[in-house]
Amino acid sequence: MTVELAVMIPVLVAIAVIAMNAMLFFSECAAFDRLARNAVRVFATSPAYGEDTSQSCAAALDAIEEGMGIADKNYLEASVSVASESFGQKRFRATLRFTPTLFGMGLKSSVFGVSLPQLEHSTELVVDVYKPGVLF
Repeated sequence: MTVELAVMIPVLVAIAVIAMNAMLFFSECAAFDRLARNAVRVFATSPAYGEDTSQSCAAALDAIEEGMGIADKNYLEASVSVASESFGQKRFRATLRFTPTLFGMGLKSSVFGVSLPQLEHSTELVVDVYKPGVLF
């Protein structure tokens, strides 16, 4: 019985680490989807006078990082980019990168020479940016 237990404990710990990382990633993705869309909707649709889309991206990124508390979570990175679409619309893409953890502690970025990839989740929103004083 002890031999079976000694063999199964590392397997159970590995399964627990994988399950914990999956649940943490899913919960962070759910919060990120909500916060990213709200930030783009607030900051990108009606920029301040003289503000361009790169400043809107920076403001949206600041709102996302503050809302998710990314400064306290060393396993998360966020970014916001913008691309032009037809008829003056802009496509804002917010990306969240997740580095797997060992119950909150950081893991090595490579094991036996094999690099561990980051998980990435993106959401996009196409908006028509309001331009004050422009008729079309």
